[in-house]
Amino acid sequence: MKKLLIVISLLALTVTQNACNQEYLNPSAASEQQVINSPDGLVTLVNGLQYRYTFGRTGVIYNAVAASGLATRELRVLNAGNTDELFMEQGFQSVQGSNAVIRNLWTSAQLTRATADIVLANADRVVADPGLRSGIVAYASIFKALSLGTTAQFFQQAPVTTGTNAPFVSREQLLRSAIQQLETAATLAGTTPPSAAFLGRVPTGIDIPNTIQALIARYALFVGDYDKAIAAAGRVNLTVRSSFAFDDNTRNPVFESAFSNVNVFAPTNANLGLTGALVPDAADRRITFYTRTGATATQNLGTGFYTANGAPIPVYLPGEMLLIRAEAYARKNDLVNAVTELNKVLTKTPAQDAWGVGASLAAYAGSQTAADVLTQIYRNRQIELAFQGFRLEDSRRFARPGPDTTPQANAERTRNFLPYPFTERDNNTSTPPTDPN
Repeated sequence: MKKLLIVISLLALTVTQNACNQEYLNPSAASEQQVINSPDGLVTLVNGLQYRYTFGRTGVIYNAVAASGLATRELRVLNAGNTDELFMEQGFQSVQGSNAVIRNLWTSAQLTRATADIVLANADRVVADPGLRSGIVAYASIFKALSLGTTAQFFQQAPVTTGTNAPFVSREQLLRSAIQQLETAATLAGTTPPSAAFLGRVPTGIDIPNTIQALIARYALFVGDYDKAIAAAGRVNLTVRSSFAFDDNTRNPVFESAFSNVNVFAPTNANLGLTGALVPDAADRRITFYTRTGATATQNLGTGFYTANGAPIPVYLPGEMLLIRAEAYARKNDLVNAVTELNKVLTKTPAQDAWGVGASLAAYAGSQTAADVLTQIYRNRQIELAFQGFRLEDSRRFARPGPDTTPQANAERTRNFLPYPFTERDNNTSTPPTDPN
């Protein structure tokens, strides 16, 4: 990752886009033509995708975790001096397009997607070696899909292309575009696996074939294509890890900015902000994985995957794949299979999980109605996937109490979608005139 930081600093992502409609070139870096007409240049751009997506307090990961957690009471602000995070926690009309969390989430996702598009548009023309080309296309496809899919989790609409006044499309189209790109990459990588030469030139951690299927499953679930979600999740090897890698130079962004201190945000409580029937079982071993027992005033309650500068962050978890299948079956009213998949999560021990996430609980013994099974699936998503940026999407999809709830104190989420950032509104006339609530 040190090499990655140096390379990106030199190139300054020469083809980076701002507000989806303006191009800025660094005169001290390689020109755009030099980069896109060279296999080495495209590999460098591919490396830059992970850097852009994950880097620090401006990257997608930190801001997705912050926005989702603060808007759903999963997280709480520790120091009111962090005004943008504080306004996210207050929610409702306190969240405006000037908010830095929103701006950084949007901008980093759009920049990552735009750079991936440049790589994908030039890979066939520039790269002759089949294994190198397969790796470049697959890797760029993963980050394009992550950018589109994450944007769709937080915004009702967004551009799917780059250009002057790029048109906005629905979140459904964003998700379907992500799935289509991943399926194209899956076919290519299945026919011609990425070469060792390519894999040796990108950060370690991401398992390409399993990540492609996991993301297809995730976004197919979000868009309501349940058969596709079940099939793709079933193709993921749950014993294989896939992760974003970090070190002391390119640091785990949530640990560096939040969980390493008591200044920004922390879990709301040891129940992960869940209340009522959603409160975790006292014997659930996932709680001690995600929260620090016996935390003192000088410690952040949060742990999980944010424990050190070099701690890897999973791209997906085995439990996510099981819960995707459980939910998809439940929504198809196949409750037998839904409970079977749910039980795999409930009874899984830490030793049986590739990442050490295990509840070690008894199998589900509750009502066999779709509503009750879905509630338990939702409950387990909030525990199994804590602090990973999914709770806002989940809360909305499961029709949990939202911002229109009376009284507002009973709302489990304070927004349905985030407002469009002013940086986009000021530079793109296609931005919808009204923000969703």
